[in-house]
Amino acid sequence: MSRLPAIIFKPASLIVLCILSGAGFWLSFTAAKEDPSVAIKPDDNRFTKTILTEKLDEPMEMTFLPDGRILFIERKGNLKAYDPKTAKVKVIAKLPVNTIYTNKKGQKREAEEGLMGVIVHPQYEKNFWIYMYYADSAEAKHVLARWELRGDKLIKTSKKILLEIPTQREECCHTGGGMVFDKQGNLFLTVGNNTVNPQSGTSNLDKRKGMENSDDQRTGGNTNDLRGKILRIHPEDNGTYTIPEGNLFPKGTTKTRPEIYTMGHRNPWRPSIDSKTGYLYWGEVGPDASNDTEFGPRGYDEFNQAKGPGNFGWPYFIGDNKPYNHYDYETKKAGAPFDVAHPVNNSPNNTGLNKLPPPQKAMIWYPYGMSEEFPLLGSSGRSATGGPVYRRADFPKAKRPFPAYYEGKWLIVEFMRGWIMAVTMDENGNYKSMERFLPNENFSSAIDMDFSPEGDLYILEYGTAWFKGNDNARLVKLEYNAGNRKPKVEAAADKTGGALPFNVNLTSKGTMDYDGDKLTYEWKVAGAGIIKVVKQPDASVKLDKPGIYKATLTVTDAQGAKNSKTIELKAGNEPPQVSFDMGNANRTFYFPDKSFEYTVKVKDKEDGSLENGKIKPSQVAVTIDYLPIGYDQIEIAQLQREADKGAMASTGQLLIAKNDCKSCHVKDKKSIGPSYVQVARKYKSGTAAVTENLAKKIINGGVGVWGEHAMSAHPQISLADAKNIVQYILTIEDKKEVKSQPLKGTYTTKYPEGAKDKGTFVLRAAYRDKGTAAMGPLSGEEILVLRHPLLSPELVDFSKGVSLQTTLFKAMYMTGDGAYVGYKNIDLTGIAEISITVSASQRIDAAGGIIEIHLDSAAGEMIGKSALVPVKEGRNVQTITITPVSGKRDVYFVFRNEKAVEGRILMQVSAIEVKQSK
Repeated sequence: MSRLPAIIFKPASLIVLCILSGAGFWLSFTAAKEDPSVAIKPDDNRFTKTILTEKLDEPMEMTFLPDGRILFIERKGNLKAYDPKTAKVKVIAKLPVNTIYTNKKGQKREAEEGLMGVIVHPQYEKNFWIYMYYADSAEAKHVLARWELRGDKLIKTSKKILLEIPTQREECCHTGGGMVFDKQGNLFLTVGNNTVNPQSGTSNLDKRKGMENSDDQRTGGNTNDLRGKILRIHPEDNGTYTIPEGNLFPKGTTKTRPEIYTMGHRNPWRPSIDSKTGYLYWGEVGPDASNDTEFGPRGYDEFNQAKGPGNFGWPYFIGDNKPYNHYDYETKKAGAPFDVAHPVNNSPNNTGLNKLPPPQKAMIWYPYGMSEEFPLLGSSGRSATGGPVYRRADFPKAKRPFPAYYEGKWLIVEFMRGWIMAVTMDENGNYKSMERFLPNENFSSAIDMDFSPEGDLYILEYGTAWFKGNDNARLVKLEYNAGNRKPKVEAAADKTGGALPFNVNLTSKGTMDYDGDKLTYEWKVAGAGIIKVVKQPDASVKLDKPGIYKATLTVTDAQGAKNSKTIELKAGNEPPQVSFDMGNANRTFYFPDKSFEYTVKVKDKEDGSLENGKIKPSQVAVTIDYLPIGYDQIEIAQLQREADKGAMASTGQLLIAKNDCKSCHVKDKKSIGPSYVQVARKYKSGTAAVTENLAKKIINGGVGVWGEHAMSAHPQISLADAKNIVQYILTIEDKKEVKSQPLKGTYTTKYPEGAKDKGTFVLRAAYRDKGTAAMGPLSGEEILVLRHPLLSPELVDFSKGVSLQTTLFKAMYMTGDGAYVGYKNIDLTGIAEISITVSASQRIDAAGGIIEIHLDSAAGEMIGKSALVPVKEGRNVQTITITPVSGKRDVYFVFRNEKAVEGRILMQVSAIEVKQSK
């Protein structure tokens, strides 16, 4: 049976007209369907989410070619294209880019910068131009350049450099790099502030000599610097650019840059243009403070709109123009707040105007906790990405345009929280409301989102971990189905890697069809010259040959509509198993100034284990880091990657000692062959291609690069081992700033000096195996995040009957019998009591009641119950003794008063704290 789209009617008088006139019906139906004021919200199940490709290596931004291909870039320099006709990804070019910071001590760390932005020219079909924004590999600068892309070939000789922005490469962070064209052919480019994140997690205004990289007044607040800005230029045919009329500072204005469209940015992210209004939209990643401090307000991320040029306040103001305070870093004393009406930049590091344009408020702003103004945004980590404004007129040839309900709405995505919101504006472009788009889907790590010319919505997801390729780094497509809906496909494997023979069980559990069609299933497992097909919902497959396989489940409905999902399988190497043995210690909470014991365990089927001595302690990376609330996780990721490098270098060093390398080479002096230092300097780029070529040279031998003496062949060394040796040599000069923690020890949870309290301790252990003759290395890791025992009632995972008051002061009320808050995966091992601070004030007509603690659901096993919370003024601390529980469970705090009428406040909740057994 065919499926027709739902018919959307106008008011009753129009329906009568439709009945009286067939022609009138079709005319009126068309008008109603395109009128967003009467459009009905479509069912969520009319949107199909498809994962097009996975396991990308730090994807950053995407753009669309007229032939249907999607271009996207990866931070380390790859320009790639996804072809929907073949469903394959091809590397088109690799740009040499810088990805490393080197501080004043000579210590090196992985950076945010690299290849950061890409966009196709609006007239690509005529001129073949694409633009990329990247960190120059030799000089400390970011570059905007243009190339011709013809077919699958990037014409290197066509390169034209439009713009260069000097930067500092000593300290992290913030690069920007998003680009968008408007209808007039003007190019907008977001540029990050290139300034250190302060430990305080607030604005950075350090004017002391030698601390220039910690003063954001030299970039974001500087009218004469391009950093911390959104630029607007008009690229010309000859590879230069001109300044369009209407930027923030007219051409010729002293101490300003005419390229600036908006200023006062920290880390502006993905920009978009409303094609109807010309308004500019973007996400803005804010600072990390979770509470107001002497420096000023807590941190907020922002989703912003610019109806024209302007100053958006940073580093003096944030959110709805909340001011930071003057702060003297010499005396460590805070002064008065900055003046919103008359912002002044008097920093000695400022090269621009002293008097700045008045700041504009953010459109949407939100902290880590619940937002008082925008509670729908929830609470959690935050990193505003951005997204497009939908206009049906932008997609005249669209096969599957979004429905009229979304006309003029701004779709915004959040990197950390994984939601997409549809933001509605009024006729003047002002914020009106927002609602969750596809609330049952998660789009975490979304680093870019945009509509293709076909009208489908694409999301580029970076993946879980910083500075590495991730299995869940992927390109996702959302398409709207007005008629027959494609099947929703779920595919899973009981394991994704193993030694030979590799037996894997594949399942389609969760696959379904919203139209109730009968489905047919086909599993296709392909790799190593083998293709196995099973036409069943589930399949058991035995793989005898080593290699990387693609297991694709394709599901077809009765109308012929298909959808598929692919899983990557690696046969020929068992992944390492890495774990923390914590003994009787809790695996969710730490207790300040208390100690816990731990032992790292590693075993690998091919390499052996720590216990039997086949794996050496130096080959395992172990880090324990303190992460203050809201602290930038990139800082921790940098330390973890450095520890990994040290462990991998140890593997290479052990392999060198095991073989005959030392007979011809030493570290820093030429012997029969070059020193390792000479090799490292010659091949310092260390790209995957360089590593592959040098590894093959170790195996096959060679002559001529370093003189007449031939390098002996080493056919007994596997390619995986040879790569480990090369990686050790190429990093031999790097100063190792991060030392791995011992594999066994006692750790005391003391806060670092000057650090904010109540953060988390992050324990991580990782081991990369040596690989096998037929399969490359695999990594295993375990990460434990130990949180403070004082739980924030705002940062819950489940809730019902919660009312957040925001006027006068902030308060969280539990309303109605059975209201609850809950937390996922809480380890109650060793926990004897839980204290809950509440109040049931007569002033707010609270009813009081009791508090129950349940496991796994609000109606699950009860492990503790409070005394009656009476109605009286003041705070009441209820200390509840709980039944001993081991392991991780979902924990619910349920508030009960059977006599309370529906909607009546039972009590206010201020704090929840778990306490150890004595």
